Amino acid sequence: MTDLPLVLPAIADGEDKTSPFVNCIRKNYRHLRKWAKRTLTDSFRIYDRELHHYPLVIDFYAGRFCVHYFSPTRDQEEPAPQLVEDVEKGLFMLFQATPSDIFWRIRAKNKQTRQYEKVGESQEFFSVFEYGIKFRINLKDYLDTGLFLDHREARHLVAEACVGKRLLNLFAYTCSFSVQAAAEGAVFTKSVDMSNTYTAWGRENFILNGMSSEKNQIVRADCLKFLVEEVRVKEFYDVIVIDPPTISRSKKMDQLFDIQVDYIALITLSLQLLHPNGVLFFSTNSRRFVFDTTLFPKCEISDLSHKIVPPDFKSAKTQLWKLIKK
Repeated sequence: MTDLPLVLPAIADGEDKTSPFVNCIRKNYRHLRKWAKRTLTDSFRIYDRELHHYPLVIDFYAGRFCVHYFSPTRDQEEPAPQLVEDVEKGLFMLFQATPSDIFWRIRAKNKQTRQYEKVGESQEFFSVFEYGIKFRINLKDYLDTGLFLDHREARHLVAEACVGKRLLNLFAYTCSFSVQAAAEGAVFTKSVDMSNTYTAWGRENFILNGMSSEKNQIVRADCLKFLVEEVRVKEFYDVIVIDPPTISRSKKMDQLFDIQVDYIALITLSLQLLHPNGVLFFSTNSRRFVFDTTLFPKCEISDLSHKIVPPDFKSAKTQLWKLIKK
């Protein structure tokens, strides 16, 4: 595992007196590169709106760059030509990146950050490493890339709890929680998501890591309906992870999904599928979400949010609770 072909180019130390923006990226990357080599990871955030005139987030994916531009209005304004030029010049200076290595996203105030909408048809995939595990990334076709970087430490923490265990992963997206768990030693994983696109993507992530499809099942289903059926057939697990969207208006669902309303049913049903002393992890990026622990009196509940703040996210908003079934 120590000979993995990580893409972590070395960049020179120094200072560009004409560009605090370049200096900021240089400082961040040089600091994170040490951590990245140690953890066998080449996908992480290298800039997060530190400078007022650069309302950007820049994520590094094995030598490619996803640049999120935060529009100051409610409309999806294009970034100013000068801003684009500054980014391209800065990334070329530091990494010899060309414009074809840089992929832009526009984030407007009236849009949810977590969106899965398709925006292209390139089918250009490449792989990155996270804790030594490969994941397929697409920077052209979707607003999201296939891997939520801010969930990295949550995935790692959950995976460590799955050694020798059976895992159920709900709202699995591209199955990253399950892939990490299988790599860590889970004996069985089942991943559930409504999207054909993302369940197929998840299968490719397992294949990429040489993992058995028999021991790592993927189900396309509405998670709430799936849980009702699992309770009926009495399927049991040792660990369950629930990482739902804040709001979902999917046409495949019978009604609007709202995490603040629906988390109660999700957890209540999931607890029926846990073995005694089984563990349920519930995660959300919603800063407005309020978790009422009194609703689950038969569980030992702890807030692990402080344990999953990644080193590359100064303002991570991921929350994680651990429920142990008594």
